[in-house]
Order: sequence, then structure tokens, then C-alpha cells
Amino acid sequence: MKKQIFASMEWSYKELGLLLLLVLVIVPATIESLLQDFLHEWLQNSLYSGTLTGLIMAIIFIAGVYFIALKPHGLRWADIGLHAFSKSYWGFIVIWFIALIAFSILILILMELWGIGTENSKTVSLQQNISLLTILIGFVSAAIISPVYEEIFYRGFLYKWFRVQWGVGAGIFLSSFIFTIVHIPTYNTLPVNFVSGVICAWCYEKTGSIVPGMIVYGGFNGLAVILTAL
Repeated sequence: MKKQIFASMEWSYKELGLLLLLVLVIVPATIESLLQDFLHEWLQNSLYSGTLTGLIMAIIFIAGVYFIALKPHGLRWADIGLHAFSKSYWGFIVIWFIALIAFSILILILMELWGIGTENSKTVSLQQNISLLTILIGFVSAAIISPVYEEIFYRGFLYKWFRVQWGVGAGIFLSSFIFTIVHIPTYNTLPVNFVSGVICAWCYEKTGSIVPGMIVYGGFNGLAVILTAL
């Protein structure tokens, strides 16, 4: 399955350009700016508005990949790695999960030493309004919604495009770099975003499936929400 996924590519610069335009220009200018500001004014809560914004973004990202990269070429979700993976890879998933936690702890320590803040609006909102509902909302947003649509786009489409075009190294670096810059202005998470992008791309490379990356990234985000709430 892995050889089939990375053997060839139906896409051109057209699909890359359209989806990058959607992700880097249209979504930030409308959904992440105007709509999120409106939702924040309406809901008066960063966690709620951020979660709803994330859900809308998930729908747009997934629809974009489907209508731009898959449907016109008669491709299926399995063609971008949305399928089962070998059970033998579970051990590596645990290893990568622990490695991501260790790296994040190191980054937090360095940020504290350098006097860089580690909080953002979502974590502050969650800590100020801790309840079973807010923890559940934060967990679903971070551990389920974000990993699903981000892995579909950044690894399933973007990593595959760069990987087939320019090789594994370029695919890992470029997809992880773009995955990192889209998280601006949450600057304190950028190093962790880049490393998680590298790990998830590598999992895709080794298994031909984006599901291991969803598990690693979702598990890490879910743990972060729980620790933030505690």
C-alpha cells in the first residue's frame, strides 16, 4: 500500500496552488480573522469561539482536499493515506508519542529560562472556566478535530505532493514548515508544531497511512488539554 501511495501523483502545481491559497490566504483572512472575531464577540469565550472556528476550518480543509485534489482525479481518501496501518507499527507510535512529549518539556523549560510566556488565549480561557464541559470541548477540539483535518491536508496532501515531486527530505521539511507557520501568531507552540509535523510525516512515510500521525498528534494534544485543565 505504501509503495502504491507514493509511486505516482495525479496532481500538478494547480492543485498545490489552489489549496495553499485556501489555507494560507482565504482561511486566515476570513475564518481565522473576521469569523472568529464575530464568534468571540457573540460567545464571549475564546475556547468556545476557537473550537467552533476549528470545526468550520476542518470542514473547509476536508472539502478543499476532496473537491480540488481527489474528486477531479477520481481518487479516494485511501489514496492520501486514510486507511488502516500495520499493527506492528503501534510500538513506534508509542515511541514517537513519548519523544514528542520529551521535546515539548524541553521547549517549555527553555522558554521559562528565556522568560517567554507559554500561555495562549485558549489555555487561559480553559483554565479560567474549568468544568467538565469545557474540558470535553477542549479535548474534542484538540485531540480529535484538529488531528483529523490537519493530517488529511498537511500530510495526506501536502507531504505527498512535495515527497513525490522532490523526495522524502523536502517533503518532510516543507510540509512541516508550512504546518508551523499557519499556527502563527501562537509563537510559543511553533517549535513543537514543527517537530510534530516531522514526526507525523515520518509516520506516513513508514506506513503509507496518515492514521498513526493522527494518533500521535491527537494523543499529544489531548494530554496537553488534560494537563492544562489540571
